[in-house]
Amino acid sequence: MAPPRPARRRGRSPTGNTEVVHPSPPSGNLVGVPTLLPRSLDGALGALADDPALTVLAGGTDLMVDVNYGRRRPAGVLSLRRVGELRGWRVDRHEVVIGAGTTYTDLLDPGLARLVPALAAASRTVGSPQIRNTGTLGGNLGTASPAGDTLPVLFALGAQVELASAAGGARTVPVAELVIGPKLTSLAPGELVTAVRVPVAAGPQEFLKVGVRNAMVIAIVSCALAVDRERRTVGCALGAVGPVPVRDPAVEDWVTARLDWDGGRLSHQSVAEGFGRRMAAASRPIDDHRAPAAYRRHAVEVLARRALERAWGSS
Repeated sequence: MAPPRPARRRGRSPTGNTEVVHPSPPSGNLVGVPTLLPRSLDGALGALADDPALTVLAGGTDLMVDVNYGRRRPAGVLSLRRVGELRGWRVDRHEVVIGAGTTYTDLLDPGLARLVPALAAASRTVGSPQIRNTGTLGGNLGTASPAGDTLPVLFALGAQVELASAAGGARTVPVAELVIGPKLTSLAPGELVTAVRVPVAAGPQEFLKVGVRNAMVIAIVSCALAVDRERRTVGCALGAVGPVPVRDPAVEDWVTARLDWDGGRLSHQSVAEGFGRRMAAASRPIDDHRAPAAYRRHAVEVLARRALERAWGSS
């Protein structure tokens, strides 16, 4: 019988306010890394200020895939799981403020789903129940994958993202200024995503997604649509067909001018068809192992048309 592995050692960070779990000695291919477990946002920001090279762990649903495939080998991990300040949501006048640590399962809360239905619809398509119980909104933003399911919704809604660091304090940026490339953000060293602000729905919203199967799948194409009946605007963003979610203000203006806002219906079927074609032309898909670019472009046309038909039909 093999001897038992030595227990992991626990200690405190240099400032004393963050628990640190030190790994057991390596065993075979298993190599542990020190993991910091702060219980407050200040503790997390302080730990990251002490060592900006720490790998931030929100839900871990993306990070652990990279670790398991050998694509990443963190030297140290900052786990946000115990930071309660990053969880939950609240209404602030005409906006919903959602903590970065809020899980996909939390985003399905009926009260929140009524306020931001497209975000709930996107969260419902994410992985399995286990993934939805673990993955977080902030983690989806920090990973900045072109296929991230919540990102098209946040782009379509014009979300504002709250950031914080020990050195620079708090700041707020549009989501389009945070997610700037495939798995690339404008986060400064030592900075964390703390919350997301989105407007309370003022009209119908839709989220549609195509994958290689019906569940637990990475998007080949996704489409988020948000209609604001009060301001008479339409926001639409596409996922997995560009380096970042694709939004085209010219196409949004085109369809806005052709909708029957007073009658609450599509003025003509050609409007939905023209909208689909224009969004397909705005997309920038590539060929990869999931789908060829031509299929993705066709799927965009279908999803954008269908989203507009469903949204206007539900108004």
